[in-house]
This record gives sequence, structure tokens and C-alpha cells, in this order.
Amino acid sequence: MRSMLFVPGDRPERFAKAEASGADAVIFDLEDAVSAENRPRARQEIAAYLNSSPRAVPLWVRVNPVQTPDALADLAAVAAARPDGVLLPKAGGGEDLQRLDHWLEALEAAHRLAPGSIRMIPLITECAAAVLNAASFASAPARVLGMTWGAEDLAADLGALANKGPDGEFEAPYVAARTMCLYAAAAAGVAAIDTVDTEIRDLEGVARRARASRRAGFVAKLAIHPAQIAAIHAAFTPSAQELEWAERVLAAFRDAPGLGAVKLDGRLLDRPHIRQAERILAAAPRR
Repeated sequence: MRSMLFVPGDRPERFAKAEASGADAVIFDLEDAVSAENRPRARQEIAAYLNSSPRAVPLWVRVNPVQTPDALADLAAVAAARPDGVLLPKAGGGEDLQRLDHWLEALEAAHRLAPGSIRMIPLITECAAAVLNAASFASAPARVLGMTWGAEDLAADLGALANKGPDGEFEAPYVAARTMCLYAAAAAGVAAIDTVDTEIRDLEGVARRARASRRAGFVAKLAIHPAQIAAIHAAFTPSAQELEWAERVLAAFRDAPGLGAVKLDGRLLDRPHIRQAERILAAAPRR
């Protein structure tokens, strides 16, 4: 999964288009993109679509924060329709993940769904306290598939005028939050998913930032517009040269059983390079 595309939950006319956009997954949004008065209708529209969709790609739902009464209402409305997963915003610490996990366990039992079948991705940096609590996310429930982060709510919490500089790149407090997401995801053994890029006209900028995300260790990126998908996929799809290198690394270690390090192209490679090669091959397009 390289991309996850948001679509407002109260815009059902966009649901099928989002599913056919080429994104690797779709997230129906019940939080920021939907006003409070529209949420009851949005819940119904999402549940109806989940029940009728052919599921060409995984379909997720961003619910409201567990600290709000809307969270349980969101879950109760969509759980029976079997969303592939739930995106949890504004997670303040690991206890919020456990709380949502318990709710999902109960709903899965009530609707006779397999335990853990509704996966979870938390947004773990949307307030200052969550950034400081990043280590608490390392002991994540088994249903957690990945972790992502957000800069817009964090900027509001910090009282910042903006989260990016004149060059369009994140400023230091948000680079730190992004880095904490990488650490927390790695510690939990789950995928690190980069946040949205609000630029929808400068697609080269989207591509450049997506390539930087992959270099840093992210394996996917959130998207807010279908126009961003091609650039994101190009960035997160290994090149032919990368795939060739990964195959050669693994072959070199296979040909030298028992050795902890091997030489390849004038470089000395050891166990971390095996992991890197395996990750590259795991991200290769399926044939």
C-alpha cells in the first residue's frame, strides 16, 4: 500500500470515483471534512457504500477522536458494514489505541466479524502531548497496521502561524513530529505512513516530497486529491535498479552461507543490508 486517498464522508457522489482513482486505499472521512450536523447522514452514506462496494481497494473510515461522543457513534454506524480499517485521529497516547481496540473487539463480536478484522492506523502527532508521548505508541494492539502523523492540528495546538516555511517545506517542530512517527512505527513493527501534502497543482513538488519520505523510511503517503496519486506511486515504487540491487544482495548472502558480511560492488554489506533488500522487494509491484 503506497497511497491512501481521503474523500469527505458527506460527498457520496465522490465515493466510486475515489475507489476508481488508482489509490491503493480510500479513507472515508467523518472528522475534519464533515461538519457536525452532516455526520449522521455521512455515516449512513458510508455504511451504504461499504455494503454495496465491490471493494476494488481497501476501504477505511476516519472516525472522530475517542475523547469525543462522535467516535462511538461513528463506529456503531459503520462497523456492521465491515470497513477494512479505521483511521484514528488525535491519538494522545497508547491508551487511546487500546481504548479503540476494545471498542472494535466488542463491535466485531456483536456483528460476528473475525477478531481483529477491522484494522487501525492512528494519527499520533496532532497535539504537543502526543508528540511527547510518542514512546507509548510502541506497544500497539495487534490490529494496528501502521502509524501516520498530522501537521495541521499540531500547528493549531502550538499556536503557530504556519507549519511550513517560504520554500514549502515543514519547519523544525513538524520535522520533529514526523521523525517521532517514524520511530514509533519502527518500534511497534508497523508501517510508517507520511502525512498529506496540501499542494495539488505543484505535482513535481508532491513527487519530490514523496521521494524524500521514502528515503526517510516511510512506505506510503496520505493523499487529499486524485491528482497526487501518480506522483506518490512513482515515488514509493522501487525502480528496476533498486530491485536488481536487492536481488544481488540476497544472492550474495545466499552464496556465502554462514558469513555475517559480504563484498558487493566494492562495498562491505552486513545484516542491515539484507533487511533493506527485503523491504525493497516487498514493495515491488505484484505481477
